[in-house]
Amino acid sequence: MAEPIKLKIEPGHVYSRQEAAEALGISLSTLKRLVKHGHLKVSKPEGMRRVFITGESIIAMLDKTTMKQEA
Repeated sequence: MAEPIKLKIEPGHVYSRQEAAEALGISLSTLKRLVKHGHLKVSKPEGMRRVFITGESIIAMLDKTTMKQEA
C-alpha cells in the first residue's frame, strides 16, 4: 500500500483542519488538541463552525516547538 502524500505547508495558504492534519501527518483529534492547548492558532469567524488555519500558523507552531538535538 502506498504511503499517503503529505501536503506542502505554504505560508500564504489557508487550510481546513483536515488539510492541516494531513500536512502535519497527524490525526484530526491530535490537531484539535494542539488548537485546544494553544499550540496552533486558528481563525473562527463568529457564527461559523468552520475553522481556518494559515500556513504561517502551522510554521510558527513548528518553529516554537522545535527541540534541540542532544549531542
